Amino acid sequence: MKDFLFFSHNQKKIIEVNQIFKCKKINIQNLNNFKNVKEPLENGCSFAQNAKIKSKFGFEKFKIPCFADDSGFCVNALNNKPGIHSKRFIQKFSSSKKAFEHIIINAIKKKNNKAFFVTAICLTLAKHHHIIFFGKINGKLSLTPKGVNGFGYDPIFIPDNHNKTFAEMSPKEKNSISHRKQAISKLKSFLF
Repeated sequence: MKDFLFFSHNQKKIIEVNQIFKCKKINIQNLNNFKNVKEPLENGCSFAQNAKIKSKFGFEKFKIPCFADDSGFCVNALNNKPGIHSKRFIQKFSSSKKAFEHIIINAIKKKNNKAFFVTAICLTLAKHHHIIFFGKINGKLSLTPKGVNGFGYDPIFIPDNHNKTFAEMSPKEKNSISHRKQAISKLKSFLF
């Protein structure tokens, strides 16, 4: 069994990745398996660059194949922001509820409720060997936050051809269609 490192401390992402990946041929570790690992500064200009910064750092530190993701929520009414700054954007508000209100007000004002999630996963297999896998899911904003599952922007995102937000879906439902599922499926296809 080969060891891989998923370079993340985010427990909810780790659970999602483990549920989607389910593979007996490899053992996926994460940063919670190690003590005091500081994450590098994500200062890339794209999802792919930020994912590569993390996977490269993890490979160089632990000397095992490493993959990392960078994901974000993109809202048409905000010129596809918050995008790569999704985590920082939500932290600027006193609560996620306030951040959601800001997004929804802008969508109503501009009469445009379209949105999408993007994931870029970078797999680093050697010092100069990086492979990027993308996932994207289109949808629309829910004009009121709904659901208690998931994390981040899940309560205000309804994927196309569905009538529930990601946060209203069970983890299994979300993981069957999500942007992260798409990118990880491509990663799995590459590995096996």
